[in-house]
Amino acid sequence: MEFSHFDQEGNAVMVDVSEKEITCRTALASGKIRVSSEVFEAIAGKKVKKGDVLTVAQIAGIMGTKKTSELIPMCHLLNLTNSKVTFELDPGRSEILAYCQVRTEGKTGVEMEALTGVSAALLTVYDMCKAIDKRMVIEDIHLCEKQGGKSGDFIF
Repeated sequence: MEFSHFDQEGNAVMVDVSEKEITCRTALASGKIRVSSEVFEAIAGKKVKKGDVLTVAQIAGIMGTKKTSELIPMCHLLNLTNSKVTFELDPGRSEILAYCQVRTEGKTGVEMEALTGVSAALLTVYDMCKAIDKRMVIEDIHLCEKQGGKSGDFIF
């Protein structure tokens, strides 16, 4: 198997995408955070002292997509055309599911941006609620689907 992030001498390199075609590329990632019923009720009722958790986490997720190339080595800086973070609350399981959908017209995909957006959003939920209970668990962060590019479409 050949790894594109290493040269013949084993040195890390950024993949050269200059010869690739510009295409529409989208990615959707998701993840969740399991919280106590106390934390869940505080988030759902907008009673967390630090503010509206999901609104702040939404902004953090969007900001995360825009900063991905600063966090992930060799990741290309992309001109995103859309970044959207949404949440689903599951009161029966005391879980908050986060989704991040990212879009660009470019030469490389936006999978890392979507994954980073979900991660930043969930970490923000943790940060804003850790004073209530530190036993929250972030899990199941994964790419759900992607479209565009040489490798084609992907659905998890």
